[in-house]
Amino acid sequence: MAAREEDVAAAFGGEPNESSKRHPAALFFHVIFRVSAIVAYEFCSWFTSSVITPFIIVVLLSAFDFWTVKNVTGRLLVGLRWWNKVDEDGKSQWVFEARKDGRKPLVSESRIFWWSLFIGPIVWVLLGLVSILKFNAHWLLVALVGAAFTGSNLYGYVRCAQGNTSLRATASQYIGRRVLEETFASQAKPASTTSA
Repeated sequence: MAAREEDVAAAFGGEPNESSKRHPAALFFHVIFRVSAIVAYEFCSWFTSSVITPFIIVVLLSAFDFWTVKNVTGRLLVGLRWWNKVDEDGKSQWVFEARKDGRKPLVSESRIFWWSLFIGPIVWVLLGLVSILKFNAHWLLVALVGAAFTGSNLYGYVRCAQGNTSLRATASQYIGRRVLEETFASQAKPASTTSA
């Protein structure tokens, strides 16, 4: 098992992918399953009064989205991948990898990847809140399933992008850096106006 993981890791780090190569099919499927699940959630009630059919359609589209983002588009568009495994002791371990060859992803593809990755869970949570306000428990369940699929991908890729540090440490580091930048920027402005 360990040898197979090393082979996969070696193949992942050394795949022939120039930084100028575009991935239009990956971008298409990265967005289409996510949008399709949300559209199905919104408009399936127009065609059927049953909750079962829309639930199945949304769950399938969300599962397609989850698998595509986790196994294909994350690797191609941003050079990241993650998975969860259970060790011999029965403990769940998250494994995060980044492309090892140092090639940078295209900015446009990366931007689409990250924006859609963050917007997906937000939309599902908002749809869940609307279903709560409408006292519609079965649609809340569908929204929670969508939020769980997209949220787990978001969590996995955020952890991938930041390495092995915790989310709290990353947030603290970012806030500290922004405070320092703002402090030095505000101190630099009066100095430049007095010297002019």
